[in-house]
Amino acid sequence: MSKALEHAQSQARAFRQQLHDFLRIPSVSTLPEQAGAVREAAEWLADNMRRAGIQNVAVMPTGGHPVVYGDWLNAGPDAPTVLIYGHYDVQPAQKSDGWHNDPFNPVERDGKLFARGSSDDKGQMFAHVKAVESVLQTEGRLPVNVKFMVEGEEEIGSPHLADFLRANRDRLAANVCIISDTAILSEEQPSIIYALRGLSALEIVVTGPQNDLHSGSFGGAVHNPVQALAEIVAQLHNPDGSIAVPGFYDDVLPLSDEERAELKKADISAEEWTRISGTPAPWGEPEYTILERIGGRPTLEINGMAGGFYGDGIKTVLPARALAKITCRLVANQQPQRIFEQIRDYVQQITPPTVRADVRYLGGGDPALVDIQTPAMQAAIRAYEKGWGQRPVFMREGGSIPIVADIQRELNVPVLLMGFGLNTDGAHGPNEHFTISMFHRGIDTSIHFLHEIVQES
Repeated sequence: MSKALEHAQSQARAFRQQLHDFLRIPSVSTLPEQAGAVREAAEWLADNMRRAGIQNVAVMPTGGHPVVYGDWLNAGPDAPTVLIYGHYDVQPAQKSDGWHNDPFNPVERDGKLFARGSSDDKGQMFAHVKAVESVLQTEGRLPVNVKFMVEGEEEIGSPHLADFLRANRDRLAANVCIISDTAILSEEQPSIIYALRGLSALEIVVTGPQNDLHSGSFGGAVHNPVQALAEIVAQLHNPDGSIAVPGFYDDVLPLSDEERAELKKADISAEEWTRISGTPAPWGEPEYTILERIGGRPTLEINGMAGGFYGDGIKTVLPARALAKITCRLVANQQPQRIFEQIRDYVQQITPPTVRADVRYLGGGDPALVDIQTPAMQAAIRAYEKGWGQRPVFMREGGSIPIVADIQRELNVPVLLMGFGLNTDGAHGPNEHFTISMFHRGIDTSIHFLHEIVQES
């Protein structure tokens, strides 16, 4: 293994130059006019994987952008198989968004690599390709079987990946799946995300009169839909910040004492939270810490409200319609459809007879929870310890990566979130970057994991 680490170090500049070439391809999956560039990125990655020594590489069609597959299966049937997932598509970006440089012309500055996709997710995923290459180039073989599945539609919600998983279950069969598309606590302190929240999205449309009415002629005798919506929304939470919808917490798995102790290691003070969030003070269920509220508890957020007149000046109108957009972040064991139905039924119950309320489901994704006691997780812990020189802490992620639950469900395989990025990388925003030392530590950590997972088989 030391030879593989030495090889990765000696090839550091070459590996970064290859990443530069990868990042120059504007593989923006949401823009139809960039479909050719998305395909170019898939082909570029496939060629690089072949040169790395990965076998059976194929650019596989889906109902949209292709999946790049490759494997190395010569470790034998008794060796564990590691499936590595990533994505090569990126968010839209142009210099006028506030970038200091062309987002598709990579620039290294102040120890960081600036380019769209550098952290999310080309750089993090590419670290695994270079780790496999380093082991094959120096040891001639891998200690485990490895499979790569790199998609081109993650940034648009992976609309075709679940079908791809179902159609290729045998090809993708593995003992563990690794995803590097998350952030760690800091450059010095690695962390492992072991839980992701799911999502249930809906909208409430409140209607009253058939048309907008004159507030002088009808005000006081017609229940204003905007006011009625505000009254409904105000009843969705209790004064302590908890959610008032009956049954909302029924399926929530409580945090164990062990989890709470682990999360406390990375918790944020109230003062630090106000600095980060820009708010006057923290808010939410007082019996839970800030990190527990973010990752261990479900939420119901009002994302937006609209109705009536809100332009300059005055318009004495009594609006016919008002709308609220709502998303709920869900924790393990909660189901998006069930949460929607509970909210829908509660809204119907509290809607006054003077207006009508229509609650519509807009979609969702399942939460995911990884057992931190599995042998694969222990291998990941040791890999971080050796790659970073520091034992990782465990954290829950407040956001959602629906593909994690899809992989767990369709392939029946545990998923490890081995992130190499930072929350300050600016993913999806201008001046996205990847700390150069994190890229190289990611390669080293991946090399260590390929050897450590064998000890657990």
